Parts: sequence; C-alpha cells; structure tokens
Amino acid sequence: MQSALQLIYPSQCISCRELVEGDHALCGKCWRDTPFISGLTCDKCGTPLPGEDTADGILCDDCMIVARPWEKGRAAVLYKDNGRKLVLALKHGDRLDLAIPAAGWLARAAKPLIRPEMLIAPVPLHWMRLLQRRYNQSALLGRALAKQVKLADCPDLLTRKRRTRSLDGLGREARFQMLADSIAANPKRRHRLIGRSILLVDDVMTSGATLAACTEACLAAGAKDVYTVTLARVAKDA
Repeated sequence: MQSALQLIYPSQCISCRELVEGDHALCGKCWRDTPFISGLTCDKCGTPLPGEDTADGILCDDCMIVARPWEKGRAAVLYKDNGRKLVLALKHGDRLDLAIPAAGWLARAAKPLIRPEMLIAPVPLHWMRLLQRRYNQSALLGRALAKQVKLADCPDLLTRKRRTRSLDGLGREARFQMLADSIAANPKRRHRLIGRSILLVDDVMTSGATLAACTEACLAAGAKDVYTVTLARVAKDA
C-alpha cells in the first residue's frame, strides 16, 4: 500500500517541490541553500562564531552587550536565503507541514540544552492575532519538538496580557520597551512550571526582546531556569 501511494503521490522537497527520496525532506540544492548553524556558536542565542567547537560559554557581540535572562540558547538556521523562505512559509503561508522537519532541526540544535523533566513551551500570541492567523507557529514547533525529544509541552503556559504592534522595523530598545510587562504565566498552568526547567520555543530571534519577556515571566512564576531554542536567528553579516 505504501509503495502504491508513493507511486501516486511521490515525496517532494518541502521547499521547491522537486522529487526526493523521503517525506519531509529537502532536495540537495535546497539543503545547500539552507544556512544550517553548526560548529562554534554563541552560548546564549546560537549565532555561529568563528573558531573551533571546543569552547564553552562564548558569547557573540550582541549577547555581551544585552543581558539575557535565560541560561543558554540555540538556533537551527540563520534567517536568510532558504532559511528565511521556510520560516515565512510556516509563519504566513499556512505551511503547517513544515513543523515536522523543523522539529528535527530544532532537536539537533537543542540537544545540549535538554534536561530531564524539562517542560517545552512556545512564545505566545495575543488572542486577537491568533484569531487572525488561526495558529501559533511557535506552538506547532513546540509540540513537534516535544514529540521528537520525548518531553512534555504546554502550549498555553504563557499568555500575552496586551496586544503589541508588530516589532518589524523597530530597533532593539524599542522592541524591549514594547514588550515590557506584556507576557505572563497562565494562572491555570503555573503549577506546571514551578521548580522546573523550561525550554522556550520560537520561530525567529531578532533582538531577543520577546524571549526575554517570556523568560522573565517564567522565572517570576517560579520556574527553576529557562533555556531557549529558535528555528532561525537573525544575525549580522560577517
């Protein structure tokens, strides 16, 4: 039956729709055009750094300037080229199927962060934006990642107390000011995070303002510590 289905519906590249050997895969060209992060990275945000992958606790320029309230962070791809295309397809193009392969990339990136009994939670959307978009792409990623690494997830662990305008085009300080006191732990789910390590999941990290607000909300509600993983990291060109 499976072979017959593959003849009728052959597997296609998740990016360009060229034929590939397996489901949820990239073709060779799209794989090469996707800037996966590997090697030495910033310990707080996952930005790739020059040098050997032997050092511990190395920070990028941004993370040396901006205090990050979370313990460690990683990212799967850079937000450019095919990495950017895939993120936008998931976020705005109704490509919910991309959460499955993306979860595998996230699991690889987050491997050094995983702790026993860790709880996975997504960056929340305000309910009005959720109605407009119909889904929270970060929650999709979090649920798929939880299945990959066999951890529990809580899609509504955090809530947006107020709606904020889009952060696109805003500078670092404006982003942090916009998100101040805008996110809180869901009172109905607070018991799940007390004394526990939390892994926050988001689609893209730019300034880190959203992840910082989420981290502070978790810590204020009693979380033991917080780690972060994002599908993509906006990084300065070398």
